[in-house]
Amino acid sequence: MMTRAPYRSPRGPAAVAALLALAAVGCSEAAEAVDDAKDGARKAARQRSVFSLDVGDCYNPNGKAEGEAYLVEVVPCEEAHQGEVVGEFAVEGGPKHPGDEKIVGIADERCAAEAQRYAPDTWALPAGVGLSHYTPTRESWATGDRAVSCTYTVEKGTFKGSLNTAKSFEPDQLTFLKGSNSVYETLWAHQPVTDDVEAALKDYKAQAEAVAAALGTHVEGLGGIDGSEVGKLRATLTQAAGQWEKAANAPDADAFYLAYDQAFTLIDPGKTVAARKELGLATTVPAEDAEVWAS
Repeated sequence: MMTRAPYRSPRGPAAVAALLALAAVGCSEAAEAVDDAKDGARKAARQRSVFSLDVGDCYNPNGKAEGEAYLVEVVPCEEAHQGEVVGEFAVEGGPKHPGDEKIVGIADERCAAEAQRYAPDTWALPAGVGLSHYTPTRESWATGDRAVSCTYTVEKGTFKGSLNTAKSFEPDQLTFLKGSNSVYETLWAHQPVTDDVEAALKDYKAQAEAVAAALGTHVEGLGGIDGSEVGKLRATLTQAAGQWEKAANAPDADAFYLAYDQAFTLIDPGKTVAARKELGLATTVPAEDAEVWAS
């Protein structure tokens, strides 16, 4: 699994020496050392292989957030933790490892869908939580490992409670969230690697075409939801879809810029707040999205 270094529990002379050292310190220091030893023992007892992680498990990684790992500390979700498994699936393939880039690409796409089913409203996620995944390494692939574990994690700090909210939404809310999530996931999934629009005009036009299609589906879904604010948003997104289509069919870079600027502005997440409020959904634009559209 693409995770971190294996954990080794304290055993043998080093552990014995640590216990004997308690006799040489004061009572308060000894009590503190005992508490630390208990915490260490509890953490060791919670160690689980990343290969055995299940959907719904809350955990703390051992070591850095990137690299190879074999064990994590699985904890009750009510306790502070850094990650939660929100989905899993198996990568298809023969005995030859398909390459990290291909596996990561599959994980990025599939995990977005898995996460949406688990926690549909991304605006309601704790601050700093982002989508990540554990994927097979070349070594684990050779042993038959094909599993990808999709997780929500934080790089700094912790959060408490499970993120599993799938059963808490009404049909209209889920329809809205599915369409909205798809629009922004499509936007970023097709984002060209360069900011040079003229050099990568073909790629930018492909992105525009994909976003226009996602908006069309979203607008269609909104048509079945009652509410004045939802109706206003539907009208705005209909305009947005038209501008994205213009960008997709632009004959040159200048025409693309004209359509793209309007298209991007019309899907500013801030424009969805009133409709979200009407539907009883989270209304605080995630900081990273607010920053993108503010700039």
